[in-house]
Amino acid sequence: MSHILKNTKDEGSQDPISILSSFEFETHQKGCFEHPLLILFGAFASQESKLCPAIWDKMREVQLGAHTVKSHGVKVARSHMHDWIILLLLVVIDVVLNVIRPFYRFVGEEMISDFKYPLKSNTVPFWAVPVVAILLPFAIIIAIYFRRRDVYDLHHTMLGLLFSVLITAVITDAIKDAVGRPRPDFFWRCFPDGKPVYENVTRNVICHGDDHVIKEGHKSFPSGHTSWAFAGLGFLSLYLAGKIKAFDRRGHVAKLCIIFLPLLVAALVGVSRVDDYWHHWQDVFAGGLIGTTVATFCYLQFFPAPYHTDGWGSYAYFQMLEESHGSAQLTDNVNPHHVQMTGTETVYQQGERSNHVVSHRGHDDGTMIDEMEAGRSCWEIAKDYTF
Repeated sequence: MSHILKNTKDEGSQDPISILSSFEFETHQKGCFEHPLLILFGAFASQESKLCPAIWDKMREVQLGAHTVKSHGVKVARSHMHDWIILLLLVVIDVVLNVIRPFYRFVGEEMISDFKYPLKSNTVPFWAVPVVAILLPFAIIIAIYFRRRDVYDLHHTMLGLLFSVLITAVITDAIKDAVGRPRPDFFWRCFPDGKPVYENVTRNVICHGDDHVIKEGHKSFPSGHTSWAFAGLGFLSLYLAGKIKAFDRRGHVAKLCIIFLPLLVAALVGVSRVDDYWHHWQDVFAGGLIGTTVATFCYLQFFPAPYHTDGWGSYAYFQMLEESHGSAQLTDNVNPHHVQMTGTETVYQQGERSNHVVSHRGHDDGTMIDEMEAGRSCWEIAKDYTF
């Protein structure tokens, strides 16, 4: 739930402190719970100090729900039109890589014994890989959007996830075609009747199985299932780590369980490839490494590192705040005696009733004033008590 500070009608009769004081009184009268940022302002008011400009700008800039798909979705998508075009290009490249014939590596008579594992079906079918690597993260991302109403977060997360999966797919399939390593079950792909045939001189295999099955038999390294899984679920793990602030130095180990869960699913996909004898363990290891590396780079392209103070939001969101901050400063310079708060949304959390908040306020006031006297900037204090 949220409460929006309304515009002040009598612009000349109220200063920022009195506006916040009246809002704080209103929230208590309605049985609401005090937001930490209001406590911060109350601390300044009780000390009869001047309102910190940086925090005032923070109150004005943070507009949760003000940038939605409906209001800014088209604008954000158009600003990244070239990225979406590149995504389509990556799709075309990956299709071509799957159509062309891979390198048919030499498999001699003495080597064939290493590829006699049984030919089995897939525990994780091909169609399930996009579901696990793309659709599942999409569902979680969309659910978070409906909670935060931030179009920048939604757009950039989807764009980053698609880039992660498609770049991984292109890298994986390019290496597959170039290496041409036989799968562990290559013998039965090459000789479905179990009767091997070899060249007279080189003793290389002369396959008489289905062409498509033989072609797939030369695409063992690296594992595509594994690389896709780690590209999508690895990106999701980083995204969740930032959103739940897993590295906020408060020691909440339960948060690690949340971010490790997608990685566990990806690892199990990789294990299934070895169990089905479609890949050697080295193929799975390389696929996981490729997927994780690409996912990390793609995530950091749009978001700060999860352990960063601002790891909960996208670069685009903070850029929007900076632009709003600059515009607000320009407005204040034109009319320095007029301060107006428009559309600023403060989010409060349910806790104990108002009497507990009032009794607890004195401690928070002293703590924040001490932090200011210790030299911490207003912006740092605002971020600590807002997010």
